[in-house]
Amino acid sequence: MKLATLNNGKRDGALVVVSRDLSRAVRVPHLAATLQAALDEWAELAPRLTAVYQQLNDGACADAFPFDETACLSPLPRAYQWADGSAYVNHVELVRKARGAEMPESFWHDPLMYQGGSDSFLPPRGAIPMGSEEWGIDFESEIAVITDDVPMGISPQAAASHIKLLMLVNDVSLRNLIPGELAKGFGFFQSKPSSSFSPLAITPDELGDDWRDGKVHLPLETHLNGALFGAPDAGVDMTFNFYELIAHAAKTRPLGAGCIIGSGTVSNYDRSRGSSCLAELRMLEIIESGQATTPFLRFGDTVSIAMQDRNGMSLFGTILQRVTPADASQTK
Repeated sequence: MKLATLNNGKRDGALVVVSRDLSRAVRVPHLAATLQAALDEWAELAPRLTAVYQQLNDGACADAFPFDETACLSPLPRAYQWADGSAYVNHVELVRKARGAEMPESFWHDPLMYQGGSDSFLPPRGAIPMGSEEWGIDFESEIAVITDDVPMGISPQAAASHIKLLMLVNDVSLRNLIPGELAKGFGFFQSKPSSSFSPLAITPDELGDDWRDGKVHLPLETHLNGALFGAPDAGVDMTFNFYELIAHAAKTRPLGAGCIIGSGTVSNYDRSRGSSCLAELRMLEIIESGQATTPFLRFGDTVSIAMQDRNGMSLFGTILQRVTPADASQTK
């Protein structure tokens, strides 16, 4: 099943069911007005939404209309929780190596995770408003899952059944603000502005055999200003799968329905597949030549993030955003 949230002028948008080929959609206010409302009653509503999805794919929905990705908000325009991991430990190892720092052994068996701002996600098509290019603006191409209610202390094995939807992520990072914040010993805040998610949130079964072992076994494609920047395989070199990330997040607290858990930057040891963020490429440049030559994002740069199935069909739609100066109303 594929779901999206249309911009209807309201804060949480309107839930729609979208056809498998992303050509048609249908509103379902009689079932759930928003995606969060659907997640709150997922056990009851998922079968009914799936029935609508089947009818839509069969051409049996008289009230269907053409689907337009540009009309979408992030599937959850705001969420009760957004926790982002760093499941590709080779990426962390590379970043630390570039600055001559050893990586603690614990990083290989205890996931890194931070709690991000979840009250205002960016739409998947539109602007990434920024106050200054000097902040070191970067994209991070990732995958995320959305859970239902997860009890505290759950095991990774039991966490598997709590994954209800998957999305793609652009986890915007401000690299030049990170060192000062981390030096305070209290974690990210200003250096992690609003993230954005793919137009579509999909159920794991849409991936077929490419969803297994709590991982998505497909390339995640990122384009920078229209040129392919990287397409690492999301199922390769993922040290911690999504089951383990959920269990880590729920070790000391329950997770509420609609909790989003991110994978962190997708990265492969095979560097020929490119990267999923500018910081990784800059680190490779430092290791090779002693200095980074690739700049961070500038105003006017565009970033797109997408994933296709084995037949070349778009799974999640496309995140396509342009970095722009924040206007006066956004900075007051």
